[in-house]
Amino acid sequence: VAWVSKVGTLSVDCDAEKVTREQVDATAIRCPELATAERMIAAVEAARKDGDSLGGVVTCAVRGCPAGWGEPVFDRLEADLAKAVMSLPASKGFELGSGFAGTELRGSEHNDEFYMDGDRVRTRTNRSGGVQGGITNGETIYFRVAFKPTATILREQRTVNVAHEDTTIKGRGRHDPCVLPRAVPMVEAMTTLVLADHALMQQAIAGG
Repeated sequence: VAWVSKVGTLSVDCDAEKVTREQVDATAIRCPELATAERMIAAVEAARKDGDSLGGVVTCAVRGCPAGWGEPVFDRLEADLAKAVMSLPASKGFELGSGFAGTELRGSEHNDEFYMDGDRVRTRTNRSGGVQGGITNGETIYFRVAFKPTATILREQRTVNVAHEDTTIKGRGRHDPCVLPRAVPMVEAMTTLVLADHALMQQAIAGG
């Protein structure tokens, strides 16, 4: 399940273990936190009235994925996820687990400690985002995708024409002031395709 976690400077930190698709689809902006969703909608509407656009972030969580999917080098699961979602229009960034924020921690703080939960090996934290060494570890996979503001806006902008002359351009017709709500099902679909590929690869490796 994916959801809008940031629009412009407005962000929300949802529990990746609990967000449901019903919560996501409860608002037009596809943010599961209702109060923040209302503020996001207002910000997008304000940008639209101003002839401008906003970017933001889509977060995606995959719960219940088996451990052992992926490869340590060329078919790393996070690399395949990054390639898939970065193929979407307007996508500009990808981070798994703690992402860039993890660079501020020491290894002793960032490492996910293993422990036995009955007969299952688990981690006490999930800063790795469910993938370690390119391979799933059985914990929830979660990642974020950054999307830029829509390039075509209804304001006049400077540009260059085909004759290499300075000129201006102004967008016409219908253009979304924010692509984030439309990006949510696209991120989910691309993630599903990547996981299906890895499921088939595991099946082939297992000989079944």
